[in-house]
Amino acid sequence: MATSKTNTNNKKSTKAKTTRTTSKSKKKPQDSFFKRTKSSVTSLLTGEALWVGSGLVLLLIALLMLISFTSNFTTGKLDQSGLENGTLTDAANWGGILGARIAYFFMHESFGVLSYFIPVFLILLSVKMIGAYKVKLWTWFLHFSIIMIWGSVFLSLMEKIGFVPAFVSDLSFLLGGKHGETLSEILVSNTGTYISVGIMVVLAILYLMYLTGRTIQVVRLLLNPNINKLRTDDDDEDVEDLEEDVPALEKDVEDLEKDVPYLDEDVEDLDAEDGALVSDIDEPVILTDNLEDEFPVSEETIPGEDVLGTTSVPENLDMEIIKPVEGEKATDATVEAEPYDPRRDFPNYKFPTIDLLKVYDDDSIDVDKVEQHENKERIRLVLRNFGVEIVKINATIGPTITLYEITPAPGVRINKIRHLEDDIALSLSALGIRIIAPIPGKGTIGIEVPNKKPRIVSMESIINSRKFQETKYDLPIALGKTITNDVFMVDLAKMPHLLVAGATGQGKSVGLNAILTSLLYKKHPSELKIVMVDPKKVEFSIYAPLEKYFIAELEDQDDPVITDVSKVVQTLKSLCALMDHRYDLLKKARARNIKEYNEKFVERRLNPENGHAFMPYVVIIIDEFGDLIMTAGKEVELPIARIAQLARAVGMHMVIATQRPTTNIITGTIKANFPARMAFKVMSQIDSRTILDRTGANQLVGKGDMLFLSGMSGSDPVRVQCAFVDTPEVERINEFISEQHGYIEPFILPAVDLDVADGGKVGEGVDSKELDPMFAEASRLIVTQQAGSTSLIQRKFSIGYNRAGRLMDQMERAGIVGPAQGSKPREVLITDFNSLDEKLRELGCL
Repeated sequence: MATSKTNTNNKKSTKAKTTRTTSKSKKKPQDSFFKRTKSSVTSLLTGEALWVGSGLVLLLIALLMLISFTSNFTTGKLDQSGLENGTLTDAANWGGILGARIAYFFMHESFGVLSYFIPVFLILLSVKMIGAYKVKLWTWFLHFSIIMIWGSVFLSLMEKIGFVPAFVSDLSFLLGGKHGETLSEILVSNTGTYISVGIMVVLAILYLMYLTGRTIQVVRLLLNPNINKLRTDDDDEDVEDLEEDVPALEKDVEDLEKDVPYLDEDVEDLDAEDGALVSDIDEPVILTDNLEDEFPVSEETIPGEDVLGTTSVPENLDMEIIKPVEGEKATDATVEAEPYDPRRDFPNYKFPTIDLLKVYDDDSIDVDKVEQHENKERIRLVLRNFGVEIVKINATIGPTITLYEITPAPGVRINKIRHLEDDIALSLSALGIRIIAPIPGKGTIGIEVPNKKPRIVSMESIINSRKFQETKYDLPIALGKTITNDVFMVDLAKMPHLLVAGATGQGKSVGLNAILTSLLYKKHPSELKIVMVDPKKVEFSIYAPLEKYFIAELEDQDDPVITDVSKVVQTLKSLCALMDHRYDLLKKARARNIKEYNEKFVERRLNPENGHAFMPYVVIIIDEFGDLIMTAGKEVELPIARIAQLARAVGMHMVIATQRPTTNIITGTIKANFPARMAFKVMSQIDSRTILDRTGANQLVGKGDMLFLSGMSGSDPVRVQCAFVDTPEVERINEFISEQHGYIEPFILPAVDLDVADGGKVGEGVDSKELDPMFAEASRLIVTQQAGSTSLIQRKFSIGYNRAGRLMDQMERAGIVGPAQGSKPREVLITDFNSLDEKLRELGCL
């Protein structure tokens, strides 16, 4: 019985579950319909469609107002009585009853004919909401409001005076509307009609002076039409001043006469054989045959006397005043050309403002004296326990760490202190310390100890610093603050390339954002172009709005940020072509670098018809370089190395970042061409030696703490706390820039012929006459082994590496094997002999 009851209960529960399931399944389609409807309505009300739809509605309202206003000139009298009595049932207005009411309200009761500015403003607002054009609405609103208010009052005053056309009396509305009539009556009752007109004219002049400075010149010309003659009058005053100086010139002539007798004695002592002078000084003195041409003597001024022989001067000496003649003014043909302005495409471009960046509460120096005193005593105690005496100890407090400089007693070996690193860290209970023994340029040893309460170095404090605002660097990069709280800045144009490394979550991406933010705050879109490579697809996606401002990309590139490995290879080769083209231009211009070339172009010493153009700097930023090396290998490394070796002179600079600073990622070729290094915290000493060629990066505390090595010979890395710039800050900066006028299209990199650059596209451009005689046999071997290895072809056919490599390249162009994958064998694309035979027949090998 118990068993039967249990079975009955199980059946009932099963039936109930089935019923509930069935009811749920029945409700599912209805629920999904409501959900879809709700999501559609939500997206319609909150998405971009709401703005476009609202803009179209405003545009329709503006058109209705324009039609109604225009029709009111001819149909206003027919509709006016009905509107005023409230009995209008059939309107003559082109906009119907609604149009008649709109025209009556705005043109009669409000601003008169100046009401036309209202639908014009609505059109601008609708265009802005639709997104067709970028319009400064507040500027237009201000100007339209001023013109409407002033114009309605002025037209009403003109109606009172009677200074209006005759057809105005036939209109059904007032020219200035009720608004203008009311204000004009107030003005006239207080100041009179003509003073009121004068007030309106002065207000108009002040408004025009606000719009343009030429208004002042026009006002002056109206008050004094002869104002241009003032310069001539000034010249006449200069002549009068010159005539007053004549007596002083006559006195100089009298002083000159006293010296003539001494000249006579010198003349008598000269040898007569020279044929230059005659002893009889009463005769004219002849120096050369053409003396009169060279030194003409005026007979009217000194009659009957010679140049050197006279000893007296007539009493009434006349002096002819010769007015200085101004040099010939340059004509349009001789005026030097105005220097070329590289920013002329966007003269009104506004750089990002400081208020876009966040200000942190703890971005201030707060010294914990208790902590510093305790650390000082612990360091002194530990060193004394190990037999190391110190003479002096100083502390320099930074944002993240504190540098304790100790001066050891005479006779203490530095290595002894260096080996106590772990013991000092244990006594201080610190995350990790770093000993600098000795500090370069000082007779002290440094012990860097992390602070218990590290401070955030905001990007706002760096950008707002005087050092950054007044910098003259070509490509300024503000990275953060040093231990001494000084802003740390470098010039990417002089580094010339930067290698960034650090473990995951230690601040590497924030450092890249700090680099980009620094460049965006100092460079104009015409002076800088950026190429971004992001295999992770998420780090640089927030910079997509800058596509038509700072981004450089390929012509067929869909996304401004490069994420596809094949596009990376093509972009790098395109950059190499751009580099070669720029070097050709430098050669033609006889310039050594981009700075000299741009100076010549700005001075218009280079002709654009010969291919010359202003060269913007190009910065290539590659994130996750290790992933590119793993997937593309030499195809990526070789163009990067070529750009790093040569591109400095033409203004192309690279920043590559990786979280795997191993020797197979950062090869010797990369390290040799990237002298500047930026190392965040890494996990081992080996990684630190790979990136910095020394230890230290493994002892950092993370969260933006980094070591920067400039690459100069003999220099030591500088410890810097990287500035923190958050994603919302970057988005605000990008939005601020993207709201301004930009280029029609982004900066397009030159197209590269892949047939030349890669040796031919896959499956195309294979000429059977150029194929190696062993091509068919080598292809069968590769398909048999299913391994695209050059060394395999060498061993099997006993040929050299060059010929085997050439065979492999030909198979790649034919589509038999895939591209190279570093040290791994190539992928074999054909798996059976039937497909291989068909491919060989197409190539003419069978």
